[in-house]
Amino acid sequence: MDAPHIGRLAAGPRNSIADVEGVTVGHCTLDDGPVQTGVTVVSPHGGNLFAHKLPAAAVVINGFGKSAGLVQLEELGTLETPIALTNTFAVGTIVTAQIRHALQANPEIGRSQPTVNPLVMECNDGYLNDLHAFAVQEAHFRQALAALSADVQQGAVGAGRGMSSFGMKGGIGSASRIVAVGAGDNAFTVGALVLSNFGRLQDLILDGQPLGRALAMAVAEPAEQAPEKGSIIMLLATDAPLDGRQLKRLSTRAGAGLARTGSVYGHGSGDIALAFSTAQQIEAGNECLNMALLPDHLLDPLFHAAADSVEQAIVNALFAAQTVRGRDGRVRECLRERLARLPS
Repeated sequence: MDAPHIGRLAAGPRNSIADVEGVTVGHCTLDDGPVQTGVTVVSPHGGNLFAHKLPAAAVVINGFGKSAGLVQLEELGTLETPIALTNTFAVGTIVTAQIRHALQANPEIGRSQPTVNPLVMECNDGYLNDLHAFAVQEAHFRQALAALSADVQQGAVGAGRGMSSFGMKGGIGSASRIVAVGAGDNAFTVGALVLSNFGRLQDLILDGQPLGRALAMAVAEPAEQAPEKGSIIMLLATDAPLDGRQLKRLSTRAGAGLARTGSVYGHGSGDIALAFSTAQQIEAGNECLNMALLPDHLLDPLFHAAADSVEQAIVNALFAAQTVRGRDGRVRECLRERLARLPS
């Protein structure tokens, strides 16, 4: 069974965030008994991001998270490093790795140039992964960088290796949608990538259908009483010319796609969305910015694409994942295996 196509908008040729030209994704996966974790890196363009920044913005839907770099991103509206995803206890290590990477291309950072704002976001993979092992090292960030590609691997890879969704195996998912904007039918792409680690089985909705209830009944699983404690990071890329204010509005619409899958943004859930535009670069030291922007009244198709691509990315993460056994013999079964047990 393949993942259903969400909504009526067409996907790009890869149906991933890499359909936005220049965006690449790399993973480093750690799969060693109780260590089930990793690093995922999203590079918005192939150049020097510190010297050629991109407009960006983020929204914190629910703030139960330990990310780094969001404060300056909120203040300045620019992205100046790749986006790194990992587990909760590895944020500090990957921050240091991000800084070292930026220093290689910009040795005057922190001297004649301003300091760099490393962006690292996380979810807690401690159900399957032994967080106390502190297994993620700076070298793993470098390996993820070296693996950057427009062919985006999904499922139990990279930062998604140990993640859980709806009581099953979660992880990395990606999708894209193409929309026409304005009377001239300008075509723009919105791509999404998620680190999916949230949800309760009975709440799962798949393409509008309450699939979680059927799955729970098939295995006579009792209704869960504990509140949702997972998290999700949702990244949105677009080639539409938007500024930081407009990108914040776009990132907010990620919450619509998340809600459609059955999330209620529970107290213990860290739900963060970030959006960036590749249409125009902001050169460091430029004293006058002259940027083309879409007018706000033309943003609705992009909002639609953001919601659909995030929902699709979550669904794709579930369908791409494989069953994983982790620490203390714990297992997260993948959705495909659960579906195979449903009555025909």
